[in-house]
Amino acid sequence: QMQLVESGGGLVQPGGSLRLSCAASGRTFNIYNMGWFRQAPGKEREFVASISASGGRTSYADSMKGRFTISRDNAKNTVYLQMNSLNAEDTAVYYCAGKLSGTGNYRYWGQGTQVTVSS
Repeated sequence: QMQLVESGGGLVQPGGSLRLSCAASGRTFNIYNMGWFRQAPGKEREFVASISASGGRTSYADSMKGRFTISRDNAKNTVYLQMNSLNAEDTAVYYCAGKLSGTGNYRYWGQGTQVTVSS
């Protein structure tokens, strides 16, 4: 069982930056692949980025490449999402998710944190 708690969301101006954090419970964080997803009002949830259990592999949605960076600190049971050059289209609830390495769907989800990009 894994519990995830996101933090770091808020209101930011266009062009600004935010760093989201996701703290995971449990002692086996380093066997879970982690991901960030987001859902904007009236839209389906979409993939943002993922990172392998060891942190050695990352993947990004095309629209986030070069602007977002996913990272993790297994000693702190935490995964991060650094978001730069934010624009209004990035406004959404951002969710952290986890799945055991080698499995298919993400099984564990956080409650989400709101990111609003507005002047």
